[in-house]
Amino acid sequence: MKYAIVEVKGMQYRVQEGDKLTVPFLYEKKEGEEIILDKILFYREGEDVKIGQPYLNGIKIKAKVLEHYKLPKIIVFKFKRKKNYRRKYGHRQRVSKIEILEFLKE
Repeated sequence: MKYAIVEVKGMQYRVQEGDKLTVPFLYEKKEGEEIILDKILFYREGEDVKIGQPYLNGIKIKAKVLEHYKLPKIIVFKFKRKKNYRRKYGHRQRVSKIEILEFLKE
């Protein structure tokens, strides 16, 4: 079984070939574009285990950006009792969906 732990925009994900992930919005990439993820923290293939300090050299992951979209709205409501203070804000986080294509070894 081959898998890796990769860092994307400061968040860590466990990935295998064929996985689809929702990651923070990738501003610089367009839908359908292929990307290379090079911040690999951990890699395992069968009994072969590699741990980066902090990142591994020689292993990269090729992925494809499937789509960009927004998550459902989150309501932020601030309230202070007896003071007639109420504030209501809404927020929709932008995210990207990517698919892991293959592991590249150099």
